[in-house]
Amino acid sequence: MGILSDKLSAVKPSQTKAMTELAETMRAAGKSIITLSQGEPDFDTPQHICQAAIAAIQAGHTRYTSVAGITPLREAIVEKFRRENNLTYTIDQITVGCGAKQLLFSALMASLDEGDEVLFPTPCWVSYPEMVKLTGGIPVAIPTSVDNGFILGPDELRAALNENSKWLMLNSPSNPTGAVYTASDLQALAEVLRDFPRVWILSDDIYEHLVYGDVEFATMAAVAPDLAERTLTVNGVSKAYAMTGWRVGYAGGPLELIKAMNTVQGQSTSHTCSVSQYAAVTALNGDQSFIDEFRAAFSTRRDAMVKQVNAIPGLSCDTPDGAFYVFADCRELLGKATPGGSVLSTDMDFAMYLMESAGVAVVPGSGFLADGFIRISYAASEDDLTRAIAAIHAAVVQLTEATS
Repeated sequence: MGILSDKLSAVKPSQTKAMTELAETMRAAGKSIITLSQGEPDFDTPQHICQAAIAAIQAGHTRYTSVAGITPLREAIVEKFRRENNLTYTIDQITVGCGAKQLLFSALMASLDEGDEVLFPTPCWVSYPEMVKLTGGIPVAIPTSVDNGFILGPDELRAALNENSKWLMLNSPSNPTGAVYTASDLQALAEVLRDFPRVWILSDDIYEHLVYGDVEFATMAAVAPDLAERTLTVNGVSKAYAMTGWRVGYAGGPLELIKAMNTVQGQSTSHTCSVSQYAAVTALNGDQSFIDEFRAAFSTRRDAMVKQVNAIPGLSCDTPDGAFYVFADCRELLGKATPGGSVLSTDMDFAMYLMESAGVAVVPGSGFLADGFIRISYAASEDDLTRAIAAIHAAVVQLTEATS
């Protein structure tokens, strides 16, 4: 008898982490690799946030905190939701976790029973289906297509819902596609959800501040207030504040669910790092102007990346409205042969070819339940992006038609 559970045997490792770790291994072996596989801003955490952490250490704020988070941070989150999202929560309806990822996991762990289904549009973040499996639920993918901008429509949602449906998970802006659900998109989904009162909505808003042009961010609990009593809104400081390693996420939702999530956290991590929590207070309450600077830089990189990707024969992508990824269609390149004679049968084959031949790490679309695509992060310096795209272009033009 083996030590591993049957439940874990069905769970796949994160492909984003796997590709990034492979890139690090190859780099350690002396190979030059540009990593465009990780969802991490290349900017440093702003200094006033770092100084708040130092001040917290010097003030002795290095001990255990309450499971749900320190009061000043939960108060800052209440105010953030009011100020930016027109959402009203009491402090007891707020919880803080070790990143938004842990809060998603805690919500599922606290709510799923055997046979419960969790729905999500695909392409989706790599962890959604695996989290659902780990927490005892059944993942249900609802495919979207590039033709409709990777946006889930009401008809597709209605067709997927049944008496076993427990959650709908929505990520906007989306990882990996950058798709953004407008208020009207969410209203259309809300109209369907009103007919299914058992279904809860998990709104993953972690890329909220990274939307471009005239696109406006919207979140379900604000668009459909009558559904707020069964909506969990999850966010964090990782992406917009360049605080990925600080591990601070937060959620607002119905008191019963928040209490249950606190029970899960209390028996797992206890709480988020105290020093990180004090830094997050300053992040949410302090100067926000740097977010505009980050967004402007990402927008410039996005436009350049889209133009350059579409100039590569056999690759194509639309202009994403948010996040910091392009989701490039590589299906025209599958079936072609490398200079060494290997045939690229899958998007993983193509991603590995780019790693080995171009020295660029990307993530295959199959990891996001979307075969035939690759995700390329533009959260990197303009120099790295320019060199990476040039290397990808050079590698692609060396592909030839496979011989039988």
